Amino acid sequence: MEAFLMELVLCLLLFFTIRTWAIDTLTPGQSIKDGETLVSAGGSFELGFFSPGNSKSRYVGIWYKKVSTGTVVWVANRENLVSDASGVLSINEKGILSIMNGTKGIVWSSNTSRNSAEEPIAQLLDSGNFVVKDRNDSDSENFLWQSFDRPCDTFLPGMKIGINFVTGSERHASSWKNTEDPAPGIYTYRVDSQGYPQVVVKKGADILFRAGSWNGLYLTGSPLPVNPLYSFELVLNENEVYYTYQVQNNSIYTRFLLNPSGLIQRTIWNERTNNWEVYATSQSDQCSIYAYCGSYATCSTNESPPCKCLEGFIHRSASPRDINSVDWSYGCTRRTPLACHGGDSFLRKTGLKLPDTSKTWANISIDLKECEKLCLKNCSCTAYANLDVRGGGHGCLLWFGDLIDIIEFSEGGQDLYIRLATSDLNHIRSKGKLNEKLKAVIIAISVIIASGMTILALLLYVQKIRLRNTGEHGKEDLELPVFDFTTIATATNNFSSNNILGQGGFGPVYKGTLIEGQEIAVKRLSKNSGQGLEEFKNEVTLISKLQHRNLVKLFGCCIRKDEKISNKKQITGLAYTNAYCRWNC
Repeated sequence: MEAFLMELVLCLLLFFTIRTWAIDTLTPGQSIKDGETLVSAGGSFELGFFSPGNSKSRYVGIWYKKVSTGTVVWVANRENLVSDASGVLSINEKGILSIMNGTKGIVWSSNTSRNSAEEPIAQLLDSGNFVVKDRNDSDSENFLWQSFDRPCDTFLPGMKIGINFVTGSERHASSWKNTEDPAPGIYTYRVDSQGYPQVVVKKGADILFRAGSWNGLYLTGSPLPVNPLYSFELVLNENEVYYTYQVQNNSIYTRFLLNPSGLIQRTIWNERTNNWEVYATSQSDQCSIYAYCGSYATCSTNESPPCKCLEGFIHRSASPRDINSVDWSYGCTRRTPLACHGGDSFLRKTGLKLPDTSKTWANISIDLKECEKLCLKNCSCTAYANLDVRGGGHGCLLWFGDLIDIIEFSEGGQDLYIRLATSDLNHIRSKGKLNEKLKAVIIAISVIIASGMTILALLLYVQKIRLRNTGEHGKEDLELPVFDFTTIATATNNFSSNNILGQGGFGPVYKGTLIEGQEIAVKRLSKNSGQGLEEFKNEVTLISKLQHRNLVKLFGCCIRKDEKISNKKQITGLAYTNAYCRWNC
């Protein structure tokens, strides 16, 4: 009995071990029914049957396992649905995947890129890639088939968007028809390999948006190269060209989505809000519309209207109304035709999204000086730029034909050298020098005026502070002795109420005795009297000049901040009495 129990335990352990190992893997003879799933080893992604939105149709797809919304990133049978929950996914001995409906009819199947493996398995990787490979093959990238070769609407980290020149096969993302139908829509996100390769969004055969060409650090459609979330790469050789990216932090869930409206959205999963947040939208303004301003014109969201001709070019229509119109599809034309051999020069424009590169020639081994010479030798060459901006710039990119889809960035961007007739370039430079001189004059005048106003304000401020700090402003205008406040306070016993002789209209009058024994009458101006400094000075000046038998002689004054005091010397008893009467009659 104990031996039987031990054997049973070992069998159960073996079953769960095999089940744990096989949770991300399908082998020939195994299948996934509707309601069952595969989960990648790290638990990031899950594969199984699902219904999009409110639809009842069933599809095999891959979605985020750790993201609660179950966001779908890939669909196998996009155009061939299963109408009910009878679907089954399996793999045969040749490594071919297939989806069958309830009547055993094949709804979808995979095609291997090479001969079948000895022991094929299908495995869901933690990158979101569903692969078919040989179990005994140690090469982790040697796949017979992989879902990453057939992107849907989501461009995941590690996916490649591009073209294989050997096989002619192309990898591109395509939008869903709508939120309930994952069949390919009319919008695609792909690499255009005409001329120097560039990344574009197309609506059918027409370019809707151009992300730009690769300059060694980033696509030129992006104004700034620094991105804390992604590291981008474009690989171009004789066998293939592709564009890919990796996340800098694997704990961050992020994706590029081409939605049913044709918009490219970069989203990041926010654990706190439990939702996808849009990090960036490629087509965020009118300047992102392909060739919005036509040929030989730049588009800037900081200006109104946003379009303007490059220097040396004029609008194709001479009507001012057309120039200010929102329709710039006709673009601009040269003010002066090119002279071709020996009569042309180049205008340097900075901070640009480089023009459409579908009609260009590139060479990474030559420098910018040699690039200029090559352009001058070819009458069809209209502009040139560095192919790679790293290390100060190297390589050569030449444009032939019209320059289209140029954006002028407020910061960042790249340099472009535009071919012009030398006469036009000389005119532009002369105008630029004149503008610089005018600007210098305006700046100089502004500086002089600002400096003068600053100096005047400073002088007034210093004068005010000086007068305020001395506490004795206005004394220099008075031709009579000036007493300090301490002397007056001591003489009146600190303005004791016992020393009050009477009350005047502007304040009380105190009896006081100076240190040398001289008796005085002191009028102290009340703070609430309403009499200001000028009124006080006028009164003191007037009294000091008057001589009358009923008016006491003014002996001196004291001004201390808000204190304004006049001292009147007692001459006789009559004078004292008259003085008292003066303030109280």
